[in-house]
Amino acid sequence: MLGKYSHLGIFGSIAVTTIVVVPLVRAQVATPKLYISFPPANYQTASDRIFLIGSAPSEGKVSVNNKLVPRSQKGHFASVFNLKVGKNTFEVDYKGQTKTIVVTRAGAEKTPPPKDNFAPNSLEPQGDMARMPGELVCFGANAPTKAKVQVNVAGQDIPLKEQINSVELPDNKAALIDRNQPQAMYGAGQYLGCAIAAAAADLGNPTYKLEVGNPPTTVSQSAPGKIQILSPTDLDIAEVTVENGIARTGPGSDFSRLTPLPKGTQASITARQTGNNNGKQTNWVRLDYGGWILAEQVRITSGVTVPPKTIVKSLTSKERDGATDVTIPLQVPVPITLEQGTNTLTLTLYNTTAQTDIIRFNDNPTVSRLDWKQLSPGVVQYVFNLKSRQQWGYKLRYQGSNLVLSLRHPPKLDKSNPLKPLAGTKILLDPGHGGKDPGAVGPNGYTEKEANLYASKLLANELAMRGAAVYLSRESDKFIELSDRQAIIDNLEPTIALSVHHNSLPDGGNPDTKGFSTFWYHAQAQSLAMYLHNYVVKDTGRPSYGVFWDNLALARPVSSPSVLLEWGFMSNPSEFELIATPEEQQKMAKSIADGVTQWMLAATK
Repeated sequence: MLGKYSHLGIFGSIAVTTIVVVPLVRAQVATPKLYISFPPANYQTASDRIFLIGSAPSEGKVSVNNKLVPRSQKGHFASVFNLKVGKNTFEVDYKGQTKTIVVTRAGAEKTPPPKDNFAPNSLEPQGDMARMPGELVCFGANAPTKAKVQVNVAGQDIPLKEQINSVELPDNKAALIDRNQPQAMYGAGQYLGCAIAAAAADLGNPTYKLEVGNPPTTVSQSAPGKIQILSPTDLDIAEVTVENGIARTGPGSDFSRLTPLPKGTQASITARQTGNNNGKQTNWVRLDYGGWILAEQVRITSGVTVPPKTIVKSLTSKERDGATDVTIPLQVPVPITLEQGTNTLTLTLYNTTAQTDIIRFNDNPTVSRLDWKQLSPGVVQYVFNLKSRQQWGYKLRYQGSNLVLSLRHPPKLDKSNPLKPLAGTKILLDPGHGGKDPGAVGPNGYTEKEANLYASKLLANELAMRGAAVYLSRESDKFIELSDRQAIIDNLEPTIALSVHHNSLPDGGNPDTKGFSTFWYHAQAQSLAMYLHNYVVKDTGRPSYGVFWDNLALARPVSSPSVLLEWGFMSNPSEFELIATPEEQQKMAKSIADGVTQWMLAATK
């Protein structure tokens, strides 16, 4: 008997419908001819190798550049080929049918600078920047090796030293393909140097001077960006204008995220810099507590004589259905960070001084005790000691200048029916990709978006039969923005959220890689990710790809423990055949539902 699940539309109301599982017709139909699913036509990559994925009827042989490639029992193949810099042509042949694949590898090696000049676009800063007095300001240029390089700033010459043993760190994704090693940069020729400005000043564009050769050739060139040293007594003020300002450790989207800053947060600006934001050059500002934020996410006010600072006198808590609201009255909304630990939740307020004499905190289902201390001048820290190791989510916002932290209570399971162990829980399933975003593609063209939706419906059915109220972010082949998927979680506040995916590797990976994996970001989701991974691997006998901490959009919501599941690899021919088999996907769905049940029962004891 089929169970029921509830569907949450992004803009619509909640409706209850019956699950109808549609067979994987496309995956079961034999591929009638040679098919290449990856790479697409005219593909470009910076990797030194690529894998070709495709399929053909099992009878006959497939060759690439006259070399036979191994295939699975059903005729699928995925083989790795090395790439040279420039164009690489692959002739794929099956019974006289030939497909030509051209892959262009961008020059992985850095182009050496001219023999008598600076390398193009190498003089720092590339964009305008500002720093505080007493702070290091660093300069850099690429030039011929064994040259004399210096930079003149405001009439002062600063020598730059050649960095002989520089290395380039691997991309973040290198951790996924076991190639997480730094690489030596191309030769020498990188020159660096730093200086400290003691007072506020507009230093203008630094002028670089190069002397190279014998007799020496001299070249002078100005950097594109200007340098300003800010006055500590005349700093601009930033106010966050978006719901959750994205704060980072540096001026660029490749820097790590900090706790999002609630709308209304105010702080002094202590630095400015042009940086990268997902491939676009954008202006960033550094707030006085250390976090960087896009200038477009704040409103900047000049001429404010007093920087945003506050005292904190009291704290109150109020229990409501499903959560405890903690309210801290402040004079102005200041920057904050929040960190989850084992049995603790630590809230840090910056530009804040404690004058606290009284805290009202009644006994409630979540917090056993609240401690506070003045960590340093201007930094106050509150430590919520929790009754359980498992945390169930929180929300952090400003109401005027009041900081409100909502701590979710553990779910109350309805234990009246042992056949419905998940009764009393809400579970959100997010089938990844959809619409114009196909995700990974299997050897025969079956897409990840299709596999994700099918698997999610199987899992929804299993969870519903165990008593959970199950919600899907999508029931059909439609595209949903990542921000909308996050909003669904935050609005619904499910007990847990699971994003359902099927894996593939970035360029440079090994298509033999296979296995089930889980991904988490916040500490509240780590236990669920680890438990599900270990349970499913043991229960199904599927190989393990691993458990990963990863900054993924669908793992970032803090309102619920959120985990992303990768059921297996679309890029692995043998594992793809399991993904394309309904009976095998049903086994996975049942195992994951059993794992969720066992974890939930243990976590709510």
